[in-house]
Parts: sequence; C-alpha cells; structure tokens
Amino acid sequence: MELKLRDKLVLVTGSTAGIGKATAISFLNEGARVIINGRSKENVESVVNELSSMGTVYGIHADVSVKEESDRLIEEINKIGDLDVLVNNTGVFTVKPFTEVTDEEWLDYYQINVMSAVRLSRAFLPKMMERNSGRIINLASEAGIKPYPELVPYGVSKTALITLSRGLAEVAKGTNVTVNSILPGPTWTEGFGQFISDMAKENGQELDAFISDYFKNDQPTSLIQRYATVEEVADTIVFIASDKASAINGTAQRVEGGIIQSIL
Repeated sequence: MELKLRDKLVLVTGSTAGIGKATAISFLNEGARVIINGRSKENVESVVNELSSMGTVYGIHADVSVKEESDRLIEEINKIGDLDVLVNNTGVFTVKPFTEVTDEEWLDYYQINVMSAVRLSRAFLPKMMERNSGRIINLASEAGIKPYPELVPYGVSKTALITLSRGLAEVAKGTNVTVNSILPGPTWTEGFGQFISDMAKENGQELDAFISDYFKNDQPTSLIQRYATVEEVADTIVFIASDKASAINGTAQRVEGGIIQSIL
C-alpha cells in the first residue's frame, strides 16, 4: 500500500529507543524524512548514525519537558523546513502508590507527558492549518481509559492527551489537518523487556510462563494475551499519518490488544 509519505518531514519526540525509535524506522521505510529527538545528544547522534543508511535522518537533542528547550527544537526544525507530521511520543511513568506521589512528581508528569505535546502542537498546528495539510499524533495509553491504581498520575496525564487530541482536531475542523491519539497497551520495548526478564528470574519462572501468568492474572481481558510489539504500534502511527487515513480524525485509536472491554 502506497502511503504517500515520501519526503514528508516528520518529528518523533523521544525517538532514541522503544516505540519512538520503531516509529522513526517505520516512517523511514515509507521514504519520509525523520527528525530523531531525545534528551541526550550522544543517544540522538548514535541513532542518527544507525539509521542514516535508511534515508534522510536529522538529529536534534532537546528535553521537550522544558519550554526553553522546546523553543530551541522548534527553531531548529523550522530551519529544516515545514513539518508535515508531529508525533508526540515522549512520556514517562513510575509505578507508585497514589498517596506517595508528591506535588512535584505530579507536575513532572504534566511537563513531560502533556505540556511537551501542548507546546509543540501550539507551534506547528497553525502552520499546518495555513498549508491545509498535516498530521499530529499523540501517544496516549490504554491507561487513559482504563486507570490503574499504581499508575494514577500516568493515567491522568494520558487522559489529558486524549482530550487534547480531540480538542485540537476541533480547532482544525474543516481543514486537511488531522489530530489523533494512539493508545498502546502493554508493549515489549527493550527496557521493559529487560525489566520483565529480571522479574521472571526473581520469581524463579521461565520468561514465557511469567508472561502467560501476567496476562492470565493481571490482564485477563486482553484478547491477544501477549505484549504488542513496538513495530505493531509504530505501523499504526504511520498509517494514521498517511493520506489513506485522512478521514480518521479526533479519534483515540487503540493498539492495546483488546484489554479495554468496550465496543467504542
């Protein structure tokens, strides 16, 4: 399927690992020009070097949870050209009891998970509307609809992204700019995979058995009864960014394996 993304300029925040990196690769496979972003200059340069043989790759290190760094990122992107696709992927979570989460930690969640997307969208959405072309995709989570008691601040921040996405789609109503959120469920990334592997060893279980027990006991509503791959999430993001998905707008697109028991 030709997605017509060749030469489109794409920013994927938090793209030095995990879903973000897989998304960058998926866009490159479609011929897009991709901007790799992360907080560490060394990590950004490493990924740019790794992926440069696949197509046109730029690297801009910036902590998008900080306004001044977001402003610098925006300036650098504008020097490259008009941004066609913005993927707000940067996010953080910590497993912690609700009563132990401090005000400072709540504010950190909002700066990283929410305000990073707000700032970049505020900068690029008007220009997309002027050109009557563009895509904004915000990485939310199934936790934004199905809250977990050990991840309350994370879930609240992801609900905010879902609302932000629908609100911005309303702002761009009547144009060819679309804004959607993506809701991954449990996804097997490098870091998370190591965490689960360590947990299995601590419990004296084989990895496959440990994962099977997790979905049987903790995620029994999952229809696929496994972790999603980063490639599955990334390919969904890239499709939503394409002309083939131009009628998909203002939605919360689930990639969570059916964990949320709802027909809508």
